[in-house]
Amino acid sequence: MSRRERRRRRPLVFRLLGWMFTLAIWGAILLGAATVYVFMTIDSDGLFRIPERKPGIMLVSADGQVIAERGSFFGDEARLSELPRYVPQAVIAIEDRRFYHHFGVDPLGLARAAWVNFRAGRVVQGGSTLTQQLAKNLFLKPERTLKRKFQEAILALWLESRYSKDEILQLYLNRVYFGAGAVGIEKAAQKYFGKSARELTLGEAAILAGMLKAPARYNPILHPERAKKRAALVIEAMREQGFITEEEARNALKGANPVKPSAYVSATQYIVDWVVDQLPDLIGDFKQSIVVETTLDAAIQRKAEQTLVRTVRKYGKKRRFSQGAMVVMAADGAVKAMVGGVSYKRSQFNRAVKARRQPGSAFKPFVYLTALEMGWTPDSIVLDAPLQIGKYRPENYGRKYYGEVTLKKALALSLNTVAVRLCVAVGPENVAATAYRLGITSPLNPVPALALGVSEVSLLELVGAYAPFANGGKAVVPYIVTRITTRDGKVLYERKGSGLGQVIEPADLGAMNEMMRGVVAYGTGKAARIPGRDIGGKTGTTQNYRDAWFVGYTSGLVAGVWLGNDDNTPMRRVTGGSFPARIWKAVMERALKNRPATPLPGTYAPETDLAPWEEERRVAQRNNGGLVGFLTRIFGGTPQPEPRADMPTAPEFRPERQPREKRYNFRPARRTISRGADGRRRIQNFGPAR
Repeated sequence: MSRRERRRRRPLVFRLLGWMFTLAIWGAILLGAATVYVFMTIDSDGLFRIPERKPGIMLVSADGQVIAERGSFFGDEARLSELPRYVPQAVIAIEDRRFYHHFGVDPLGLARAAWVNFRAGRVVQGGSTLTQQLAKNLFLKPERTLKRKFQEAILALWLESRYSKDEILQLYLNRVYFGAGAVGIEKAAQKYFGKSARELTLGEAAILAGMLKAPARYNPILHPERAKKRAALVIEAMREQGFITEEEARNALKGANPVKPSAYVSATQYIVDWVVDQLPDLIGDFKQSIVVETTLDAAIQRKAEQTLVRTVRKYGKKRRFSQGAMVVMAADGAVKAMVGGVSYKRSQFNRAVKARRQPGSAFKPFVYLTALEMGWTPDSIVLDAPLQIGKYRPENYGRKYYGEVTLKKALALSLNTVAVRLCVAVGPENVAATAYRLGITSPLNPVPALALGVSEVSLLELVGAYAPFANGGKAVVPYIVTRITTRDGKVLYERKGSGLGQVIEPADLGAMNEMMRGVVAYGTGKAARIPGRDIGGKTGTTQNYRDAWFVGYTSGLVAGVWLGNDDNTPMRRVTGGSFPARIWKAVMERALKNRPATPLPGTYAPETDLAPWEEERRVAQRNNGGLVGFLTRIFGGTPQPEPRADMPTAPEFRPERQPREKRYNFRPARRTISRGADGRRRIQNFGPAR
């Protein structure tokens, strides 16, 4: 009998077993080859590493309070040992009931899911284990391919071989997505229930576990009824598996209500963004969590935000302004508070740092300081009258003119024609140089209109440029970061240095502060007065009321406020001396609460050796009484004494009169400046320059 005949006579069952054995061998070979291929592709992609979480940042105020956190500062934020037992149990019950009994891939779970899906006629249950889901979240892209499923299974086996079940479960809870930007159980608990994951109730834990199937569909804030029905399934699964009792199951969902999301996001987020932007320059790239120590004063920050927001909400609609910003700074440049806008949630654009707007008359101090440095004094007389330079015709607020006035009065009343006359006399390029020297960094156009703040600047740099008036004449660089350390205390950065040095001479500083305190005492900034405090400052209002500013200071503290609209539309007669000055006062009263009252730096002694005609003019102005004085006080103007042959029209300027209309073509006067034995300036004029 041949071999072929003997095979034909074998029972069919043996032949079938042979075929199955052969197929099994070839299947194992193919499966092994596929596994090796997938394994090699995974290894070549460098996937056999748990990805590090993005380093966290913790911001600390000057008094040690944590003011903001960003990222995962403490790594895995929820420790499994610190969570209530029912939090991980809820996840296991609904997502992977055999979690503690499989090796990463659950053949029984896959078979059960396949049978359920077959009976339903559609996919209603997944077969992936928690370990597979973790592998997908950690390593893979969300694509549905056979290769990815193989990779997921192999990575799950690798995770099970490297980590304990509790470590895998903790990783899963901290890396899984719960919707609405919440990654991890801790962020989800904060997002939906306003509490730590350590404080979750059984019902709240069930709601969060139920969300994992479809976070958007079972969002408890947007779909509360749907979320509770899903949570009820979780509770039932927990009861069936013995995690909770019948009584616990009945009462689980009572009182498990999510919190409504708040529309409020603290303005400290503007500061966080500003600090984060600076980190590359301060420490470069960082691969571990860091602590950033700042100069921020939490109490001043809260007051600044509250005052600004309340003012805009209460008066903004009626007076047509919708935005604002504020910076409070120590005189050495340390930022104590910053509000970059009315609502960080609606707009993350920081108007205190990034917005550049025309400062208006808030720029005038740089013009007056330049004049002082060239020989003028607060008591020098300058003409306030209509002015035209080519096609440019600056006008005073309300088109009111005072005739001959002192520089001190002109600054206090914010007279535009005087500022432009001074700018032309000292040279716009010299005014720009003074502003740069004090701290302005934005480009400035050296034209006569520079005196009225036509070149745009940021609020932060303008406040910083006022700091020398408050600190004794030293330029500063605004800063907020004092030190940066790692979580374990290693110092990565520490601020050193004391500023940019002296930029204003003591005599000029005293004269400037004499004029600037007049702005607040009886000028356009009266609304900022604080009883018992020596304050200097300047208002600013741009054309058509598009911007309103107030920047003021005491000895040691400077602050600035801006109000306006992002689209640059005009406000309804909002000036720097109105709401900005009031906001400044309210915030500074809080900031100065525990500070001693000290005078502004520098002293000013009025000149006593005036020229004869100058003394006579001032006496005439002081003694101008009777009916003429009465009419003058009602209708404006400044009556002058009878002219004398030796009395010039004005020491600094000589207007050239033309028929029909007055045109003033001022040139800087030729003069020599010297100091006498007593240290006072002597200015000798030789007439207008040719």
